[in-house]
Amino acid sequence: MNKKEEEKVDQQSELNLSRRTVLSTGAALAGAGIIGSQLIDPAAKTAYAAGSDEPIRIGFQAHRTGIGALYGRWYERTTNAAAKYINSIGGIAGRPIEIITEDDGTDPKRGADVVEKLATKHKVDFVYGTLFSHVVMGSAPRAGELKIPYFVVSEGYHVASGALNRYVFQPCITDVRSQITAVANWIFSNLGKNVALIYPDYAFGYDHRDYASAAAAKSGAKITAKIAIPPTASSFTRYFIQIPKNTDVIYHVMVGPGVLTFVREMGEHFGSVDVFEHYGSKHLKLFGFIDSLEGVNINSPGLEFLDGSHFWEAMPRYADGYPTAAEKFYRDTVGIDDSGASKSDSKDVAAYSHMFGCWETLFAIKEAVEQSGYKSKKDYQTLIETFEGFSGFNEGIAHPQGSKVFSGKTHQCYGQQFVSQVKNGKFNVVHRTSIADGMYEPETDYTKKSL
Repeated sequence: MNKKEEEKVDQQSELNLSRRTVLSTGAALAGAGIIGSQLIDPAAKTAYAAGSDEPIRIGFQAHRTGIGALYGRWYERTTNAAAKYINSIGGIAGRPIEIITEDDGTDPKRGADVVEKLATKHKVDFVYGTLFSHVVMGSAPRAGELKIPYFVVSEGYHVASGALNRYVFQPCITDVRSQITAVANWIFSNLGKNVALIYPDYAFGYDHRDYASAAAAKSGAKITAKIAIPPTASSFTRYFIQIPKNTDVIYHVMVGPGVLTFVREMGEHFGSVDVFEHYGSKHLKLFGFIDSLEGVNINSPGLEFLDGSHFWEAMPRYADGYPTAAEKFYRDTVGIDDSGASKSDSKDVAAYSHMFGCWETLFAIKEAVEQSGYKSKKDYQTLIETFEGFSGFNEGIAHPQGSKVFSGKTHQCYGQQFVSQVKNGKFNVVHRTSIADGMYEPETDYTKKSL
């Protein structure tokens, strides 16, 4: 057996082991390397008393401005809530968390500058929190050059693809490839096999294009059109007319400030008599990724046409979608009501399927610091190797979205996904995947890369 074949066997063994772990333990993962996430009781605080007063400084690379500003605002709110709670239970290894925030403008070049500023001026221990994939791709190489751990909350496949470096982790939010792998069979079995793809014209959208196309080919479905839209677009009808007649399902994902206009114009276009006649008597089905409606009230005028359509959610916006004690604790701590809006302003709808990744990632950092014995930057290697030894995270206060399987080779987690249907003015969960549904064979091994 040559070296390439041996690596393939090793990768498949890891995949099979992870699948067996998930299938045999369900949501309550157990075993070596699986990190617990229970609420820490008052007695545990005493154990942290010997910790240093010197804070763990975490640099938060925030999208305060630019096309990611809505997400950035909710990422910042969640980050601050998580840091406050962690500090209330003793901090990280007895040391308080200090969050130092810099705005990257949702811009790749500015993102790299922010990473450098956080590392060299603010002298943070870690950089964290980046969402938009083109910003991650522009920023992560600088983190590698500066040799500082960089924890992203992005969903892009860029980490697991092996395109980045050993300092970059995405431990607590699943990537697009995994999300599509998990829900594709449900889409093609329940909605139709002739699918038109609408996606944003940058790296995140290309992941949707590529992995939805691959899933369709595997399932015997057909992609009838691939339509890329600039994330800064403000008018969309000219893109909808490109959808061919033989389409059964419109698969849509959109981001940026124009998302409400996007879904309204989609309704206006496909609700017209002429368009209905163009597609014949069949009723076009809609399957959207919640990105198209993050931060948008589902009862906004012009969205009535979405009734009956389906959406992917990572974490159900409505409290009855996944009513666990941990989810309720998280929702209450961040200040979100049962419909997914701020408790202080019902018009302020949360980016609920993304922002949990910030909460969970801070807890993952906490676990890595405490298990590795990290005290200063000289301990980066031990911290990274400790993280690479993790195999998952248990569902609980620290991980309210659900249990995770973690791959030390790809620095990426796998988790459960949800399909929700719009009915009676709300999202209603109709399907929940297993973690195993979204798993795929790893294509890289960061543990073999240098630090």
